[in-house]
Amino acid sequence: MPLQTEVKPAKRLKAASLAKTRKRSDYFWAYLMIAPTMLGLAIFYLWPIIQNFYFSFTEWGSFGQYEWTGLDNYKRMLEDATLLQSFKNTGIYIIFTVPIGIFLSIIIAVLLNQNIKGKSVYRTLYFLPVITMPAAIAMVWKWLYNADYGLLNYLLSLIGIKGPQWVTDPHIALYSVIAVAIWSGIGYNMVIFLSGLQGIPKMYYEAAEIDGAGPVTVFFKITLPLLSPVIFFVTIMSLIGAFQVFDLIFMMIGKGSTALESTQSIVYLFYQHAFVLNDKGYAAAIAVLLLIVILIITAIQMVLQKKWVHYD
Repeated sequence: MPLQTEVKPAKRLKAASLAKTRKRSDYFWAYLMIAPTMLGLAIFYLWPIIQNFYFSFTEWGSFGQYEWTGLDNYKRMLEDATLLQSFKNTGIYIIFTVPIGIFLSIIIAVLLNQNIKGKSVYRTLYFLPVITMPAAIAMVWKWLYNADYGLLNYLLSLIGIKGPQWVTDPHIALYSVIAVAIWSGIGYNMVIFLSGLQGIPKMYYEAAEIDGAGPVTVFFKITLPLLSPVIFFVTIMSLIGAFQVFDLIFMMIGKGSTALESTQSIVYLFYQHAFVLNDKGYAAAIAVLLLIVILIITAIQMVLQKKWVHYD
């Protein structure tokens, strides 16, 4: 009996030692598997952010030389009317594209979630703009918007209406871009909302049907509350994407357009300073400011989501 009581603790210690060794081995292989991804994130995302933040305090010369200037770039932004106009343009773009795009995506997703004929075809058609290159979309719509031989103005001329200068008139050029952005972004959000709708338990709709609730009541009392986590996710992603709009404006408006000032976004202004004017220090400061604005708005959304997002 004394010999057995001495052997049991030894076995327990050996088993505990083997468990710790196995756990360390599991951690080693786990970290080894994620190391390429973490290394890629550090090299291609984290390090450029650090570099950009440093460059925002510098002024660049013509041959890649730069010198430390402190807060001069940030002081310059306070007096830059073009930067303020770019923020205004971006704000208008966000106000229209995000709510309208999300609303239309939800409506289309709800309709395509019903038992209708050919819904797979409709889903494919709505999703096609998502897999199309933004440059190709911009070029096609630029042709449609053409004031002289574009399809839109031709159709308007058939009913005796003279079409406007869609992409050269400073008063409507931004809204022309907004229409294209909404059209091209519906398919992506629609797929996300479809997945959210299909995750809602059918018993809620069956109970509502038994109670005699109509489709409008079901939509506002059941579908929207249970879809709120997906709406919250899409809202955040749409806002971040809208703040970074560039390709549509670059391809549809062009550098010499009379409507450029009234349409250029923050990212387009960053492009101008970084790659056209070779003012990389100021461009880096603009990028830092944009990052801060996005972080603040995202943080506000994270706080406010507790009041309207239902996870249960």
